[in-house]
Amino acid sequence: MELLNETRLQRYQTPYRWPTHILTGGAGEGGFDRQGVDIPFVFRHRGQFYMLYTGYDGQGYQSALATSQDLLHWKFHGFVLQRQPGEARWDAASCAATWILKKSDNLWDTPEPGQYDGKYWMVYHAYPRTGYENGAAEIGLAWTTDENLLDWHRLDAPILSWRDGASWEAGGLYKACLIRHQGKFLLYYNAKDREPRWTEQTGLATSADLLHFTRCPQNPLLKVNRESWDERFVSDPYVVQDGDIWLNFYFGYGNGHAQEGLAASRDLLAWEKWPQPLLAHGPAGAPDQNHAHKASMLYDQGTLYHFYCGTRPWQEGDPTQVFGELRGICVATSQPFSRLNWE
Repeated sequence: MELLNETRLQRYQTPYRWPTHILTGGAGEGGFDRQGVDIPFVFRHRGQFYMLYTGYDGQGYQSALATSQDLLHWKFHGFVLQRQPGEARWDAASCAATWILKKSDNLWDTPEPGQYDGKYWMVYHAYPRTGYENGAAEIGLAWTTDENLLDWHRLDAPILSWRDGASWEAGGLYKACLIRHQGKFLLYYNAKDREPRWTEQTGLATSADLLHFTRCPQNPLLKVNRESWDERFVSDPYVVQDGDIWLNFYFGYGNGHAQEGLAASRDLLAWEKWPQPLLAHGPAGAPDQNHAHKASMLYDQGTLYHFYCGTRPWQEGDPTQVFGELRGICVATSQPFSRLNWE
């Protein structure tokens, strides 16, 4: 049965893009983001907007929070995950936070952190060596009771590893999102194989206690299409509910560009992909000229916000550079910016 059509797709369109990055590197403490920022996760907590994001400094990933009152102007707030050099931990070298367990997984509820067992929970993935995504990553959990969301405690071991996975995930695990449904925790994650020109696809693991996860036997649930725009990657899931269906705002990669896509499901297992990008990469000179990827969706006061990582070729005067690109956070909305008092 067709779950997505042109009429329904209009509910998720965000055609109005802010013309510059809303967050770039170089403004955080200690230079942790001096080469770029990545992987936004935007939510509201205690009357303020927060963005969980990752910075890269040439040695590895570390993660922080930024705050905002208007969803456009962001200020560094504090670290949530930092490197721990010299520590005998699996996640000491480089770690990237991607998700905080939410109160509601409904697209039309403004995202807010939700508790389980009296704690807030954060998902991250960590690489074994310093450098840019150096080595096969594993997925971990951290928790806090701090209402400022800054004092996080990491579990001692990964909750999901490539070591006991199938061949499609043997190259390591990337961004994961965590939802609650019918008394279970569902962890959607993307992973890579070990081929020289690797493929990334998305799978599912489930848990009753948030500590012990079992992979879905149908994995990978969202696969690449070798004849389409997402011929190499179907990555970085952002899973939410809209009435009778579930949505996955993922990114696909092919022909040199990462772009945002959309898939839908009734049962969280069988997914139908929309055949075209939901949010394509931008034109020459746009902040997302090269890539528009890694969605974070937020609905607030009648407007749907689509936050994502945008990259373009580096130019003289840019605040950061990584691999010849300026990499920062962008936003697109369902309403013109003039209606949001942003102009």
